[in-house]
This record gives sequence, structure tokens and C-alpha cells, in this order.
Amino acid sequence: MNGEMVKETRLQQHVRAPWRGVKLWVLGIPAFFLGLWFITVVSMITSVIGVLLFPSAVTMLRNRLDEYRDHMARHTGVKIQSPYLPEPKYEEGAGGVLKRFMDRFVEAATWRDYLWTATDPIVIVFTAMLPALLIAYGLWGYLLAAFAGGFITDKDGNEWYTFVHVQPGYADDAGLRAATVAVATAFIAAGFAVAPKLLDVYGRWCKLILGPTKKTELALRVERLTETRSEAVDASAAELRRIERDLHDGAQARLVAMGMSLGAIEHLLDKDPEKARLLLSETRKSSAQALHELRDLVRGIHPPVLADRGLGDAVKALALDHPMRPDVTVEMAGRAEPPVESAAYFAVSEIITNAAKHSGASNVWIDVRHADGMLRITVTDDGQGGATMEGGTGLRGIERRIGTFDGILALSSPVGGPTIVTMELPCALSSPKTSLS
Repeated sequence: MNGEMVKETRLQQHVRAPWRGVKLWVLGIPAFFLGLWFITVVSMITSVIGVLLFPSAVTMLRNRLDEYRDHMARHTGVKIQSPYLPEPKYEEGAGGVLKRFMDRFVEAATWRDYLWTATDPIVIVFTAMLPALLIAYGLWGYLLAAFAGGFITDKDGNEWYTFVHVQPGYADDAGLRAATVAVATAFIAAGFAVAPKLLDVYGRWCKLILGPTKKTELALRVERLTETRSEAVDASAAELRRIERDLHDGAQARLVAMGMSLGAIEHLLDKDPEKARLLLSETRKSSAQALHELRDLVRGIHPPVLADRGLGDAVKALALDHPMRPDVTVEMAGRAEPPVESAAYFAVSEIITNAAKHSGASNVWIDVRHADGMLRITVTDDGQGGATMEGGTGLRGIERRIGTFDGILALSSPVGGPTIVTMELPCALSSPKTSLS
């Protein structure tokens, strides 16, 4: 579930779930009409106009369903990955138009989208929407017992409310009205009781239809890994240039100066021992400064505590040195691979640095745990929220960093806070006994 839903109590989930179902039903209406437009275009496929309109009809439906997938994640907690393959660049002219049409026509996601638009109006009524209908029917029972039943019978009308027959004399029969209230209460209670479960069933059904197939999932993964590997190479090259620059401008310059000082000392030892001692003192200070700079450089590449003690202790050490003193919880039964530990460590470092600079938070919580072959790290702050993956937050860079290891990043940051950044990296743990120490 996303950050908003995790914070809810069980009672809040039961109370809010029916109205979430109604909202999803309303949000699905535009997709239904786009599905009608899509099948209309398909019916014209034998003509040139159908071929020309088909790609745009697919694009409109996809854009709408991508928005619906986001709503699904917020309201049901079920995350649905977009199943669409990246669109290549097409050549100009009729050949490009035809190629684009064929690519969209044969892609499985195109027809799965239409299948969803055709079946969702029925499925949602018996899943996510059903609790709200039960509650509405219960409220109608209350109205019947209160005054609507008498109004109906005064107009010589009658109807059945489950087994209760609303007919002349109903308004004067306390027993029938009490039975109506009892049945209505049962419907309302049932609606709230089953709402979270039916909302979850609906979310999983949507994921089955709107999510990628195994074949598409593999193709998307290959595409993503290709992209992240390329970015990783570029990032590594940039990091090597930074290290070279830091060495050239820092430690190397000091070592050159030390060499020159030692040469001067060699000539002054016999002529001016006092001045030689002063130069030796300055050279000693320069050597200490050069050593300090080299240690800082090494710490920026791979902190010693990370190599010696592992990710959990490294994050704890990072928190102790941070001015906000984040609260850290670690549940790991071993060590991850060094590259994964390094990526996770620097990602956490950048996230808490961003929290200190931009969020206005007073508290930060870091949760590091490993379960089911997945390293999951959650960083939460109580700041003002409103963070995005765009701009200068660095979150997009973090996403690329962990994407190298097939990791994913999720952000929940409503205006007013809290901000929750969750990272998941697939990895296995080595035994603590065989870890480096």
C-alpha cells in the first residue's frame, strides 16, 4: 500500500473504502467512452481513415488508463506497472504511418486495454462499487421506515424491501418498520465490512488486465536495464573525472609542494638549521592535511564503515553525523553485495540531505530491512511535503542509481507532509559469518 493508506487504522479503511470505490467508478467513466471511440475506429479499420485514426485512439486510451493506474495505486494500494513498450522513431511518410499502425495493432496491451474498458463497468459494480450500493440500499431502508414508506402507500403504491412488503398499513405497523430498520442496518454494516476486501479484489483484477504480461514485463525490464546501464557508465565516468580533479587540485598539489619543501630543507640543513626546522614543521602539517583530504576522498568513494560493518551500521553512523539525528531501524540478517550496499548507502545519504535542506522537517525516520529477496529502505520525514521527482531534488538521480540494480523508487509527498521515500532493490544476503569484517 502507499504511504497514505499505511497510516490508516483498520476502522478508517473500512469507513473510507466504499467511497473510494465510488470515486474509482466515476473516474472510470471517461475510459469507458474512450473505449467506445476505440472500437468505433476499429470498425473503420478497412478504410484509410481507420488506419490514420487508430494510433491516436490508442494513445488517448493509454493516457487515460495511465492516469487510472495512478488512481488505483492511491485508492486500493495495488500498484500497476504501465505495460506499454517505448515507441520508436518512425520515418516520415506513408511507410512510417503504416509501421506505427501495425506496431499498435499487434501490441497485446492495446487489446487488453479495450478488454478492460468493455468489462470494467460490470466488474466494478460487483467489487469496488458494491459496498457503496449496499450502504445506499440500507439508507433507503431507513428512509422507508422514517417517512418514505408512508408516502408511497398514501399514493396507493407498494414495493418490497427484501422480505418486507411496503403496502397500505405499513406506516402504522411498528413491527414492519422495525424489521426494515434491522435489515437496513445489516446492509450498511455489510457494506462497510466487505469494502476493503472488495476494493483489493478489484485492484488485483485491474492489475491482471491492465498490467504487463510476462513477455512485456521482460521486454520492459530489458529496456530499463539497458537505459540504466548506459546511465551508470556515464555516471561512473563522471565520478572518475571528479576523483581525478580532486586528486589533482588537492592531495597531488600538496604532495608536490611537500617535495619542493623537502628539497629546500635539504639545502638549508647545513646553512640555516633553524629555518629548516620551520619548513619541516610546515611540511608535517601539509602531510597531515594531504592525508585528511585523501581520507575524505576515500570516504566519498566507499566509506570504511560500509566496507567493514555493512549497510546497517553505515546508515547508523551516517545518522549520528547528521545534524537531524535520524531514528534508524535495521532488520538485516546478513550483508548485501558491496555494489548494492554502496548504492543504497549513498541514496539514503542524499535523501536525508535533501530532507535537511528542503523539507523543513524536524524528525527523520530510516527503516532498513530485508525480506523475500528484497532490500527495502524507507525514509520518512515530518516536513512540509510537496516533493516531486522533478527539479533539483535529486530523486531522479537516485532512481537511476538504484535502477542499475533493477531497483525501484516510490515517492509519497502530499502537501503538508509527511514525505515518504521507499526504495526496493532485489538482492540476496550473505551470512554475517562470511561477511567482510
